[in-house]
Amino acid sequence: MPETFFLNPNERLDLATLSQLLTDQSTVKLGEEARQRIETCHRYLRERLQESDAPIYGINTGFGALCNTSIPPQERQQLQVNLMMSHACGTGEEVPGELVRLMLLLKVQSLSYGHSGVQLATVQRLLDFYNREILPVVYQQGSLGASGDLAPLAHLCLPLLGLGEVNFQGYRLQASDVMHLFSWAPVQLEAKEGLALLNGTQFMLAYAVHCHLRAQRLAQAADVIGALSLEAFGGRREPFDARLHQIRPHAGQITVAKRVYNLLQTSELQDSPKATVQDPYSFRCLPQVHGATHDALAYVAQVVETECNAVTDNPTLFPEDDTILSGGNFHGQPLALALDFLAIAVAELGSISERRTYQLISGQRGLPPFLVAKPGLNSGFMIPQYTAASIVSQNKQLCTPASVDSIVSSNGQEDHVSMGANAATKARRVVENAEQLLGIELLTAAQALEFRRPARTSPQLEEVLAAFRTKVSFVDQDRILYPDLQAAAAFVRSYPWP
Repeated sequence: MPETFFLNPNERLDLATLSQLLTDQSTVKLGEEARQRIETCHRYLRERLQESDAPIYGINTGFGALCNTSIPPQERQQLQVNLMMSHACGTGEEVPGELVRLMLLLKVQSLSYGHSGVQLATVQRLLDFYNREILPVVYQQGSLGASGDLAPLAHLCLPLLGLGEVNFQGYRLQASDVMHLFSWAPVQLEAKEGLALLNGTQFMLAYAVHCHLRAQRLAQAADVIGALSLEAFGGRREPFDARLHQIRPHAGQITVAKRVYNLLQTSELQDSPKATVQDPYSFRCLPQVHGATHDALAYVAQVVETECNAVTDNPTLFPEDDTILSGGNFHGQPLALALDFLAIAVAELGSISERRTYQLISGQRGLPPFLVAKPGLNSGFMIPQYTAASIVSQNKQLCTPASVDSIVSSNGQEDHVSMGANAATKARRVVENAEQLLGIELLTAAQALEFRRPARTSPQLEEVLAAFRTKVSFVDQDRILYPDLQAAAAFVRSYPWP
């Protein structure tokens, strides 16, 4: 990717591009088409308001249940400022900086289509924040996931006015001080701009992008770690034979079976005599379980990429048709359902992983109980499995869908909401938990494979083991294990899985 990336409303923004942008830290600028669309729409709105006093929601009226209250021209700018201040009611933990930066980019992307009526200078300032990594302090709680992510987006955009706080170069500062540092004047909001900035799904969307990118890596890791566990347990390759999966042709199942089968090729361990005719489900049904998660993530990717290329504020302007429409594109139900689905799918990777960990420490198939010499004197890998079981149980609780909930707000005007923001924050916790669960399985499988020596697994899997051993050493007697668990989870998150 070039050092400068141009946002172009005629080109689809996909997850692969977002991943690369977040990795290589490219400067992002508005393409010429985006600039023209923003300026055309802003000019259209100004001219429309000069010609007519007809009520337009949120532009010359109040908001929510106050939508029938008319706002005179001389107070419309203050209306937008008041909106920004009054809606900054977030609470709870801070949104991590990488997600705040993604929120900035996704908000600019949505505004770049030229249907929001904002000034070009407003959009450009958001991009300045993104490119200079001036990250507004945003809180995780406060959004109902309809009318947009109002509270989080208010915190995201308050610094445009020199209000609120930002994180910059490791310091938490007043936004006004950072503005002064760059000799920037606060943005003077015009009609509709506050509403355009606060309406939208960029909080839950940023989480959805972030979670999906991590979940995709996790799904890749789970296939490889599952193959390592199969080898360590003395499992069989037959359940991964392509003929089985061609007669139940779910795409994810076929992909996972082929991948694991190929990983087991040229393995000495597969050529050794097998003690049993069948393996437990957590090994034998790996293609069916992991494959279903792969398919679920493919659906989530479709929803997320659609939302990345959407206009989600309200009302929406169509200058070419001389039309302003008030609708509900801010409603987060598509993302709420997708995020709940993502959480469930990822949790299942963790659930089946814990079962493989349990099998490996159970003293079966020639492996010592708890994978350590002198069990009794040494507890070995007994308690990492406890930890895994605890995390699996927590994931089950976190996977209660947020999207089936709703609560009435704004005096009944906003009477059905998506709770997509809650789905978003829950999904991230599930992903983090599953990364730890797969780390515990990897730690356990690597330990168990040492008891199969001198026999070796396939070259690909041996390469993974060698890389892991540079981070975590063999456990020959009891030691403090929590640093190993943390290192294993970090390995799962960062290793370039084959």
